Amino acid sequence: MKKEELLLHIKSFPDKPGVYMMHDGEGKIIYVGKAKSLKKRVSSYFRHSNFASPRLRKLVELIEDISTIRTETEMEALILENRLIKLYQPFFNVDLKMNERYAYIKITSEKFPRIVVTRHRQNDESVYIGPFVRVTEVRALLRLIERYLPLRYCSAEIKEPDKNRRPCLRYSLGHCLAPCAGLCTEGEYRERAADVIMMLQGKGIELVEKLHKRMDKAVQKLEFEEAATLRDTIRAIWRVSRQRNNIPEIDVGQDNFWDTLNRLQKILELPMLPWRIDGFDISHTSGENTIGVVAVFEQGYPNTSLYRRFNIKTVDGIDDFRSMKETLLRRYKRCLEGEEPLPQLILIDGGPVQLEFAVEALDELGLDKVPIISLAEEEEEIYLPSKKEPLRLDSTDPALRLLQYVRDESHRYAITSHRAARGKNFRRSRLEDIPGIGKAKAAQLITKFGSTRAIMEVSEDQLASAPGIGPKLAKRIQDFLKDSKEGSLAN
Repeated sequence: MKKEELLLHIKSFPDKPGVYMMHDGEGKIIYVGKAKSLKKRVSSYFRHSNFASPRLRKLVELIEDISTIRTETEMEALILENRLIKLYQPFFNVDLKMNERYAYIKITSEKFPRIVVTRHRQNDESVYIGPFVRVTEVRALLRLIERYLPLRYCSAEIKEPDKNRRPCLRYSLGHCLAPCAGLCTEGEYRERAADVIMMLQGKGIELVEKLHKRMDKAVQKLEFEEAATLRDTIRAIWRVSRQRNNIPEIDVGQDNFWDTLNRLQKILELPMLPWRIDGFDISHTSGENTIGVVAVFEQGYPNTSLYRRFNIKTVDGIDDFRSMKETLLRRYKRCLEGEEPLPQLILIDGGPVQLEFAVEALDELGLDKVPIISLAEEEEEIYLPSKKEPLRLDSTDPALRLLQYVRDESHRYAITSHRAARGKNFRRSRLEDIPGIGKAKAAQLITKFGSTRAIMEVSEDQLASAPGIGPKLAKRIQDFLKDSKEGSLAN
C-alpha cells in the first residue's frame, strides 16, 4: 500500500480505543500497539519522518498496511495488546515479548488449594485468572475473597489434617477454614475453591444461583447464621460483578476458545484471528414487522452491549434476502462512519443465496476484503463466496460449534427483537396516527373515555372538553376515526 493510500486508510480509523497492528510487505505483523484514540495515535507515526529512535524510523519505513481492532475501553485495549503480542511475537515489540507485565491470581493445584498473586505464569496444573491491569482491582477481589470466600494464604504443606493442631489467628478472624487443623473436610474446602474460581472467571450469575440453593437449604435446617452469611456473600458478588470490566479469559495456547479461534482462522483461511464476529439474522411474521439484527461476539464470547437491531424499511412482504442486504448496508455504513468497529468475520444465517445478497451489500460499501460466510441450519454447511462447494465439518469440531453458537445467538436475538417490535405495534393506539396527537395525549384520551371505540361514539363537544383537545382537534379526531377502517376496533 502506497503512503498516500495508507494515510487515507488511517483517516477512516475511529476516534475510539483499540489495538492497531502494523504489517510489512509480506503481510507479517511487525508491531502491535494500543490507543485511546486509534485515529490520533496511528496518525502520529506519519506526522514527521525524523524520529530520534532508529528503531522507530525503521518501523515506519517497513509499514505497508495497518489493521485495527476496536475495544470498548482502554483497559480492554491494554489486555488485548498483551495477548496479541504473545501470539504474534512482532519484531518491534520488545518489552511485552520479554516481560510478564500484568498480575494474575493463582489458585494452586495442591490438595488444599491456596491463593497466590503472581506475574509469572507457569505450565503447572494451577488455575490462573487474569491478567489484571490494575493492582487496585486485584486488591479489591482479594479483600472480597478473604471476607466472604476465604482460602488459605499460608505456604504450609498439608498432607493430612492434624486435628490436635491449634488453628492460626486467621481462622479466629474468619479468614481461613483451617484445613490444617481438620476443621473442614477436603470436599468442603475444594467446593470453596471452586466458588472462588467461578467468581474470578466472571461466572457471577452461576455462582449466585449456587449460593442461593445453599442459602435455602440453610434456612430449611434453621441454620440462620449460615444463611445470613450466604446472603451477604451474594450481595457482595453482585456489587463486584457490576463494577468489574467483564473481559473474557482467553490465554495463549491454553484456553479452549483461543485454540478454537486459531482453528477457525486456519479452516476459513482468514487473514486475521477472528477476534470479533458479527452474526446476522432476519425475523418477521408473514412479512410484517421485519427485523434485521447483528449479534456481536468478541474473543469467542457474546457482547450483548454491542448487539444492534434494524427495522427493515425498504423491503415489502416476505423477502429475507433483500432484508439481509438492507441490514448489512445500514450496519456497515455506521462502521465506516466510525460508530462501530469492523469485524474480522461476518456470519450470515442461511445458505448461498443469503450469502450472495450479503456480499452485494459489502461490495457496494467497498468492504469486499472483510471475510464473510453463511451457515445453513439443516445440514450445518458452511458457504464461502470463493468456493462452489460448501465446507462440512464434524459435528464435534469446536470451530463449527462456535459458528453455531454465533448463528443461534443471532437467531435468538432476532426472534426476541421481532416479538418486542410486534408487541409494541399492538400496544400502539390508532390515535397516535392523528396529527397533533402524541403518545401522552393518546394515553390521556384512552384513560378518560376507555377505548378508541368510545372516543368515536362521544359527541364532539364532550371530546373537545378533554384537556388539551379543543373543538378543532376534536373534529379531526372523530373524522379520522370514522374514516378509518380500524376505527371501530377497541383499543
